[in-house]
Amino acid sequence: MKAFSNANPRDLAQAVALLNDARQQHRTVAVAGGGSDLLGMMKERLITPHLLVSLKSIKGLDQVKAAPGGGVTIGGLMTLDAISRDVQIRRLYAVLAEAAEGVATPQIRNVATLAGNVCQRPWCWYYRNGFNCLKNGGTTCYSISGENTFHAIFGGGPSYIVHPSDTAPALVALDASFRIVGPAGERRVPASEFFTLPTVNSARENVLADGEILAEIVLPRRGGAATHSTYHKVLDREAWTHAVVSAAVVMDMDKDVCRTARIVLGGVAPIPWRLPAVEAMLAGHRVTPELAAKAGEAAVAGARPLAKNGYKVPMVRTMVSRTIADIADRGLRTAN
Repeated sequence: MKAFSNANPRDLAQAVALLNDARQQHRTVAVAGGGSDLLGMMKERLITPHLLVSLKSIKGLDQVKAAPGGGVTIGGLMTLDAISRDVQIRRLYAVLAEAAEGVATPQIRNVATLAGNVCQRPWCWYYRNGFNCLKNGGTTCYSISGENTFHAIFGGGPSYIVHPSDTAPALVALDASFRIVGPAGERRVPASEFFTLPTVNSARENVLADGEILAEIVLPRRGGAATHSTYHKVLDREAWTHAVVSAAVVMDMDKDVCRTARIVLGGVAPIPWRLPAVEAMLAGHRVTPELAAKAGEAAVAGARPLAKNGYKVPMVRTMVSRTIADIADRGLRTAN
């Protein structure tokens, strides 16, 4: 690991000032929350910052609070373990609690933060092993003709990475918004607009500009007792891995009739992949096994698998169909 300086700001304003000052001095800089992924990348020299700005000493960013106008605000430094065990989140926003509790191992969930999970870099084999690929400043995505077993079937090109976060699809499905703090002040960005495709910038996965920090995540007021949500994912092994395919589903039910739905896939695209056509197919209709099956078919429309990841297509089809049917069954049981 390359030698670096460490800074522990007292608040977000000082953190942003430290980032800005470092860049004006042409020093590379990195921001750490839990640091579970960042420090590993530093050891492998995938990133070599002169300055590491640790946010751990900033108070109040590891809590769940009531949001103005309803809903809740989750500090970016709240650990995944704390999120998975929070009674309010589990009761009102089950899809997020379930996503958080499925990340990696208990040891990592005790350290990893929500903001860090959302902003983590890709786990593509080529990127993580230091190849001069698109994500490492090169001009080639080696996965196109190389190892692409776990790569994108939607939204790929020129890079075919998949976004590794479990919590990101859940937050998009919940219609969350992100409070971002930077040199120009604060801004709020919908979760659905936070993540960016490689066609926008192949070196980045989100809209964070230099010197900006993801401070808090705001979840809107829950629709009511008839709103049900869940997160399902398929792994290639039981722990310490990312979703091969996942689905975050939020449905507002009137018995077995779906009023509205938000369905977001993980593990299949460079961003959390929302399925608006499937959502429209469900809205206003009684969810039968036949409709759930049609929704599964519609979920894979437009998929473009590479040489070794075509297996993800039937996996997505089945997962979406089963998850929709499961939530519809919950809605019916709750109503009765």
